Amino acid sequence: MAGEIVTRKVREAGTELIPVDSEHSAVFSLTRGLTSGEIGRIILTASGGSLRDMAIEDLASVTPERALAHPTWDMGNKITIDSATLMNKGLEVIEAHHLFDIGYDRIDVLIHPESIVHSMVETVDGSIYAHMGVTDMVFPILNAIAYPEKRENPFGKLRLEEIGRLTFRACDRRRYPALDLCVAAGRRGGTMPAILNAANEAAVAAFLDGRIPFTGIVRVVEKTVEQQVVADNPGLDEIFSADREARSRAESIIKNALKA
Repeated sequence: MAGEIVTRKVREAGTELIPVDSEHSAVFSLTRGLTSGEIGRIILTASGGSLRDMAIEDLASVTPERALAHPTWDMGNKITIDSATLMNKGLEVIEAHHLFDIGYDRIDVLIHPESIVHSMVETVDGSIYAHMGVTDMVFPILNAIAYPEKRENPFGKLRLEEIGRLTFRACDRRRYPALDLCVAAGRRGGTMPAILNAANEAAVAAFLDGRIPFTGIVRVVEKTVEQQVVADNPGLDEIFSADREARSRAESIIKNALKA
């Protein structure tokens, strides 16, 4: 949530920031040797979460137990819910913007249920390069630790003949309104991404506690970002302050919703 500060420090130090998240690790590998002008767009893939095939009208009645039943990844409760709302992918879009210095209009998200393609890069000539691998975080961690070397690993390798089929589909913004909310926060900049992130953490906790419905998560975040004052060019103190204020605001919104 301090992307501008972190990337500025990286530039000042004359070093590289090596991402560990699987999607950004994939993009990092794919963009080695490419200039900014050669990159047409970055395509982040998303599993779609545990509720990707549920009817939209049924999402309001989803229980925490159902939402936590992710078909691919074991990520812990909070991130699993973020995967179901696609808030995690929206935050990854913001991260990709800062990590790779690329505009939001050149970052796309596709639903990829198999989670084999971790990200793709399209070059300006229309070619698309995909980074594929076993669905295990040990691989991006290994790549980050060993960079710039490539090393043998004892964790297994991908066998495409065993996968059989890879599928992709566009993100339905009606199902995943959090994605557009994150992009808008990223475009606004300043403390807005920190506000959004803090509100989401409060809202997810409230859902897991049974205080708000699943569809209430994004509504709480949306109301919080609408009501909070955004500071431009913030330092870390301003970011931490925005985080605290947003959590308090979100809790107030949650309590008022319960009274209604």
